[in-house]
This record gives sequence, C-alpha cells and structure tokens, in this order.
Amino acid sequence: MGATIAVLSQKGGTGKTTAVRTLTDVLRRIDLDVLAVDLDPQGNLSDYFDVDPDAAPSIADVLAGRAEAAQAIHDDIIPANLSLAEAELMLAGKMGRELTLRRALKPLRERYDLILLDCPPSLGLLTVNALVAADHALLTTEAQYFALQGVEQALEVIELARDGLNPELGWLGVVFNIADMRTKHSREAFTTLEEHVGRKLLRSTIRSSIAYAEAAERAISILDHRPDLGADYLALTDEILERLKMRDARGRLKALVEA
Repeated sequence: MGATIAVLSQKGGTGKTTAVRTLTDVLRRIDLDVLAVDLDPQGNLSDYFDVDPDAAPSIADVLAGRAEAAQAIHDDIIPANLSLAEAELMLAGKMGRELTLRRALKPLRERYDLILLDCPPSLGLLTVNALVAADHALLTTEAQYFALQGVEQALEVIELARDGLNPELGWLGVVFNIADMRTKHSREAFTTLEEHVGRKLLRSTIRSSIAYAEAAERAISILDHRPDLGADYLALTDEILERLKMRDARGRLKALVEA
C-alpha cells in the first residue's frame, strides 16, 4: 500500500507548490506511480501541470460527495479550482468532516506508490483533512527568521491531528526553501531552525531563483528548464526516500543522477 504525504506551509510564498510539482516529477522519472492532489482553491498545482482549469470532476466534487476520487483523476492529478472554497464551506457543516478526504482517497492507496497532497497556504479545514488522510507530513518553510513562528504553528496543527484523529501520522521533515545559503541571513535562519526542530530539518536546501517562475509559466519541470537547480530536488528526493525507507527507489534515483 502506498504512502500519502501532506505537504503544507503556514503561509504562501514558501515554494510549497513548486516542491510538490518537482518532487512528483522526480519520483515519476524513477518509475514510481505518483498521484498529486491539489487542495488549494487557487489551483496553482493544477496550472503547473497544465490541467484544463475547467477539468471535471475536481477535488471539490470529491469532497462534496458528487464524485469518487478515481473519477476526478486527470493524468494522475486530482485538480482544484475556486469551487474548492465553496466545497470547504459545505464541508464545515458535515459530521466527521475531518475524515472526508481520508475516506475518499482510501481506494486509491493500493493503486499508487505515493500520493502527494498540496495543502492550501493556511492551517484550516482542508489542511486538517490532508493531515488526517496522510501517513507523513512534510513542511516547507522559507529562509527567514519569521519562518520559525510558522513552523511552530504547523507543529501544533500536526500534533492536534495526531492526537485527535490520526495517531499514525509521522513527521517526514522540514524543507528549507527559497534559500540563498551564500547570505548570512539564510545561514543563520537555517541554524536557528535546526536548533529548534533538530533532525526534522532536511539537510537538502532549495535555492531561490526566478527560474522556478519561468518553469511554472511554461508548465515544464525545473529539471528540464534548469537542470543545475533541479539537482537540489534530486538531493531532496533522495533524502525523503531514505526517510521513507524506499531503498529500491533510491537506487533508481542514483542511476538517474549519474546518467
């Protein structure tokens, strides 16, 4: 049975959606079946994968009970659009609302090696649904001192989900994103975060670059647009696979890196 990973951040602008898009691409290149689920009403992940904005059914239809999750898959993406905001409001009034996504995705867990959930840039009901549906939580944070406050808030929500509804939820790690480790500010922010979260902080850092926006605009992977930057994500993927204990996949990744 495949693992489900909720990728979250306390606010926007942390490179979270780019991380989901690029990790999905790397994992697929090493022959893993990966489902990416867009849980952000802005639909940025869907745009990044060049999914038709009018594609239906979407994750909103799944959460509203109008469609099965399998029916909402478009090229191994379950897309989102602004109708998800309305679905979230409807969800708030339902019994067992925190379990809705978990129940919807359950039939797909044997079909995919990994399911990546791109949470909205907030810690509301959609993110709670993702944490309850997930086996692991992966947090992205930007290279700023104020990011520590966001990490602490996300930790609290993860602990609430674990204590109340998903005791098996594991913390996969924290990704230090949009970083320029040549600057003293980024290095000090990294050290401060490391002191706070310890081993939860992943060693691989993702450099900041306008190239990510260019790749998103063209709906192509950073691996193809700027392979030198893509190397950051190859290293990050290896670290994640190590933590997931997916040894065979790590071997295939090593072959991809060396090719």
